[in-house]
Amino acid sequence: MRRLGSVQQKIPCVFLTEVRNEPSRKRDCQQFQVVATENVNPAALESDIHCAVATEKIDGTCCYVTTYKGIIWFMFFRLDRKPTKQADKRFKKYQYSQKTCKGFVWNVDKDFREVPESWIAAHRVQHENGHSVPDEHGHIPGWVPVDHTNKQYCWHASVVNYYSGVALVLKTHGEDEGLLEIVSIPLIDLMEQTLELIGTNVNGNPYGLGSKKYPVHVLVPHGVLRIRNPPPVDFQQLYSWFQECQEGRVEGIVWHCDDVVMMGIHRHHLGLKWPVGDSFLNTRPVLVHVDEKPDPDASEKDLFKSFSSINGKLFSCIQDIQFEA
Repeated sequence: MRRLGSVQQKIPCVFLTEVRNEPSRKRDCQQFQVVATENVNPAALESDIHCAVATEKIDGTCCYVTTYKGIIWFMFFRLDRKPTKQADKRFKKYQYSQKTCKGFVWNVDKDFREVPESWIAAHRVQHENGHSVPDEHGHIPGWVPVDHTNKQYCWHASVVNYYSGVALVLKTHGEDEGLLEIVSIPLIDLMEQTLELIGTNVNGNPYGLGSKKYPVHVLVPHGVLRIRNPPPVDFQQLYSWFQECQEGRVEGIVWHCDDVVMMGIHRHHLGLKWPVGDSFLNTRPVLVHVDEKPDPDASEKDLFKSFSSINGKLFSCIQDIQFEA
């Protein structure tokens, strides 16, 4: 089974999109929304989308494992360089009036917020005159190393153990695609991969994991949750699949094409709400396979210690994993 693509850029919609003059379902205070038309994106057809591998789009925050300051593996979190308030206002006004983002001219020196010195641009970000160039959405995708001493990133830090060189990962079981498993994987095996951090304190916790007292967080490698019976890339059939199929109770689909191009669809593109109750992720049994030597300085709430205490247990779904005594 081939390793699927690393998510370094915003993934384009599998359909051509249009801007509508109605309040966004995805972003509060945005008085327009971007929706899918019924026309398949020519870029998707060029990449032979109908032969692509369809995977579940996971709702969390993006992470990346790569080298940093001589350390052969280090986890980064996603931080896009975004426009200043004034520049964003101009951009939104242009987008609203022109019904497209194309053609807007940025002043890269003045229009973008500062980022930490440790920030690095994502792969495939274009450069002109020594400056990173924003994408069509007005963002410059990039990464910042997780500072384990900064409480703001404590949930990122909780899923990585540099003492043992491992990370907590949710993936499909090697012998049964219907079964999920939570395992500790050497960080060296995750090099140059992107993963989604999900859990109690991420993005409003759409999957209902853990509790305030005993949070649960895991990393999900991008492309690891394959859709077993994906619908054809057809607007009406996709709409029906999201509405009517249990497997369609997901945030969206990401297609991984043979030429490494990725295309996606979000429920919001189709005018459908997210999150939904009883998401498909919470219909699948999950086996815990974490047997790590605890860090002698680890707290009682250390996730590796907590998962090791339930090593070998099978749960009906990931939402059922609780660490309360």
